Amino acid sequence: MSDAPARRIVTVILCGGAGTRLWPLSRQARPKQMLDLLGGGSMLELTAARVADTNLFAPPILVAGAGQADAIEAALPRAGCLILEPEAKNTAPAIALAALAVDADDILLVLPSDQLIGDAAGFREAARRALPFAAQGWIVTFGMKAERAETGYGYIERGAELGDGVHEAARFVEKPDVATAARYVAEGRHDWNGGIFMMRAGTCLDALEAHAPEIAAAARAAMEGARREGRRLLPEAAAFAASPSQSIDYAVMEKADKVALVPVAIGWSDVGSWEALHAVSPRDEAGNALAGDVLALGTRDCLIRSDGPLVAAIGVEDLVVIATADAVLIVPKAHSQRVREAVEALNQAGRGELL
Repeated sequence: MSDAPARRIVTVILCGGAGTRLWPLSRQARPKQMLDLLGGGSMLELTAARVADTNLFAPPILVAGAGQADAIEAALPRAGCLILEPEAKNTAPAIALAALAVDADDILLVLPSDQLIGDAAGFREAARRALPFAAQGWIVTFGMKAERAETGYGYIERGAELGDGVHEAARFVEKPDVATAARYVAEGRHDWNGGIFMMRAGTCLDALEAHAPEIAAAARAAMEGARREGRRLLPEAAAFAASPSQSIDYAVMEKADKVALVPVAIGWSDVGSWEALHAVSPRDEAGNALAGDVLALGTRDCLIRSDGPLVAAIGVEDLVVIATADAVLIVPKAHSQRVREAVEALNQAGRGELL
């Protein structure tokens, strides 16, 4: 593999997620990526800090909904362009907009805004290893070490090694059942799909043209009609509305021929549930992760957080208790993925003031 070009990596931070599984703390007006969950800054700020090395990374492009613009600009006043999607269309159209905002030879590193990475230096080292492959036309994805039989993630099977710890991506697998996930972990050939990608902007657009032409056409038309307001770039709404809503995995990654995989062990978590937050949070000797005005007596292995009233928990185990000014969530930790059911029920009941 030849040396990569000196051009810096253009990071693209996708800020459009709602994070409904972290309700009632995460709301439409303050989604998951804007929350400070561990005391070190919001997840968006932590994501931006990982790519702050100006020798390796150019100022990030942020792709978000219009309603998030003020909060993002306040959190990241020195970031680059802010592309405001007229409506949410999943990750493939969002990435297409970013690819059209730069030169075809620019290397894009696409990052979700709402993930935790414990080893930031290891992440940057993996980006350096991926860079020459992306420069030569590979679409590179980063596989997170599968630490348990997780059924909530997609998996990527490693193929032949291309060099420098980089493999061909043999196969993308949708969320498996428990038995299949356990087999993947035991075999050691599958990594979690963390949704982090590196590629030339031109490679991205060519792949969209080949495998998702309606997305590519809608994004081009939207960007041709875009208007700029300071650092904000507003694609033309009617053109963008014509785009199908698809993930980049479905639109491109599962269909493209030249896809590479960089397996990493960098302390990754998508913090996709309250149980996942408990797993990455500091805990006391009884296994409790406590934040805010909380009294825990005879309580074990719980996540209890209050942004409002005192929460007193006595003699309970394996619970999530989240209190805000207007809502309280109580759910067994192992059932925390079901929080979305509460969000759906509130939406159906017309309780939008709680969402």
